[in-house]
Parts: sequence; C-alpha cells; structure tokens
Amino acid sequence: MHNLYAIFAKILNICKQVAGNIVNELGNVPRRGVVPKFSDLEIVALNMTSEAIGIDSESLLFAKLKEYKNEIPNLISRKQYNDRRKITSSLCNTIRERLAAVIDGGEDYFCIGSKPIEVCRFSRSKRCIMGKNNLEKAPSLGYCASQGMYYYGYKLHAVCGLSGVIHSFDLTKASVHDIHYLKNLKVDYSNCTVIGDRGYISAQVQLDLFETANIRLEVPYRSNQKNWKPTFPAFAKARKRIETLFSQLCD
Repeated sequence: MHNLYAIFAKILNICKQVAGNIVNELGNVPRRGVVPKFSDLEIVALNMTSEAIGIDSESLLFAKLKEYKNEIPNLISRKQYNDRRKITSSLCNTIRERLAAVIDGGEDYFCIGSKPIEVCRFSRSKRCIMGKNNLEKAPSLGYCASQGMYYYGYKLHAVCGLSGVIHSFDLTKASVHDIHYLKNLKVDYSNCTVIGDRGYISAQVQLDLFETANIRLEVPYRSNQKNWKPTFPAFAKARKRIETLFSQLCD
C-alpha cells in the first residue's frame, strides 16, 4: 500500500527546489488577498502525488487523506482544492517545464507525435453536447491513420526527449492536422533534431523550421515519393519512444 504522505512530502520538497523565486517563503505565488495556510506549492505537490500513484478520483483521494489529518493539519476541502488547482495551473506547468529541463535539459533530439482522445462513440457524436456552446473548444470528427478509424473528440500532441520525458504538449480538435502543431516548435525549440512519422511530411514546413530555428525535422519517406530513401534505423528506433509513452498514458 502506498504511503500517501511520504510521497507527498518528497514531491513537495522537489517542488520547493525547482520553484525558486516564483513563490515566496511560504510557498505561495505573491498576490493580494488572504494568505492561504495550505500553500500553492502544496496544491501542486498534492496534484502530482495523486497522479504519481494512479489516483484519478478526487473522491478516493480525499478519502485516503482522512488517514493523514495529523500529518497535514491545514488540508483544505475538496471544493477549495478544485478552485485552487485552477488558480495554480500556470505554476504547475512552470514546475513541470523546469523538472523536464533538469532531467534532460541537454537533449538535442526529440520525438513528436499525436494521439486520438475519444470523447464518445462515433455513433453518439451527434447527441454529445460537450463543448457545443463554444465552437472553438468543442470536439470534432477526426481520422486516426495508425489505427485506421474515425473518431469523435480531440487530439493530443506531444514532444518528448529520448529518455521519455514530455517537454511540451497541446490539445486540439480531432480535425486539426498534425502538421499545424509544428508551427509551435520554432517558438520553444531551436538547434535540434525532431523525429516524427509520415503525418508530418511537408517540404515547405521542414524548410521553414530549418531556416527560422535550425530545427531538423526527420520523417520517413512514403513509398511512392520521389527520391525515396530508407529510414535511418536509429531514428526509427527512437520514434518508438513516444509511442511507448502514449501507451503508458493510456494505462
């Protein structure tokens, strides 16, 4: 059985080391108002702890936290936890980026990929009301070439290092083509090699990435392309890293 408080204390200590000057001595992002007893860093650490030990239910999380009332005397309610998580989302993302940089910040090779996030079965898509009040954020119909299926939902785009650490990610509609995510690469990356699949084939985009940010995009050739060349075995092996990562996220 997991010792929830022991894991929470370790993650909180790591967050304190990584956060640096973005929080004050109490572990809160400086802002006006009442100073919370349960700090912003503790919110982030508790969120990471639940993810680390596979608790995806807030009801289960707070049921287990009742066993640690003495160790966590300033624990807030479930509703306050939800509200504070929204407020500290940018802090959580900053800590995640700093952790990724510490683990493999010297990487020169990255893998890029996308994964379908199905909201509901295709036959029920017309009855699904999720996000319908905001067309920009509503799910849509998309096609997954690797699985050979149509689905209704979103698409997760991610970039990871060769060690399997996610450096950046984004969520788009299922109808958005993979190649559009490459436009964000030149903002956050430079002087590196990015390995993708055939969904990222575009001579114009490859040239643009190389000229603007010195990013070398490596994608396998299609069998009917002119000047076809076999895939470099090392790149093909490295490309499996992000597929393994997506499989772990599914679990």
